[in-house]
Amino acid sequence: MTAQSLAARPAQAPWTVQVLRAVVVLHVVALLFQAVTAGMLLSSPGGRGLHAASGMALAVIGLAHLVVAILVWRPGGGSAKFIGPAAGLLVLTVVAAVLGMAHVKTVHLPLGVLLFGGGVMQLTRVMAVTRVMAVTRVMARPGSA
Repeated sequence: MTAQSLAARPAQAPWTVQVLRAVVVLHVVALLFQAVTAGMLLSSPGGRGLHAASGMALAVIGLAHLVVAILVWRPGGGSAKFIGPAAGLLVLTVVAAVLGMAHVKTVHLPLGVLLFGGGVMQLTRVMAVTRVMAVTRVMARPGSA
């Protein structure tokens, strides 16, 4: 390969970052689905079971998000900056689930909105990693300064 063909290739993120992207996208979709099932909870008799089931799935996805964020850092050699938000989202998900089961809607609903906003923020941070990697790769190349 020539130097020009290497420069033309886009930076490819490590497999751990690619898995993190997929999990974070799934997490945000699950958070959005929670909002949909919350509306169904208010409008249909079967909505409660669906909202509870999707809440459990959300907690499992949140745990997977945290595990993958740790894998990006430790074996992947990447940044640990994704671990804190992933842990925060998981903790807030559990708190929201407990509040929902206790029927404390005045805190449960705003917490759900906060969770969705936090998920979208984490998604934008994770998607920006490849752009940073591409700039770093170009800057690290000999003779590119």
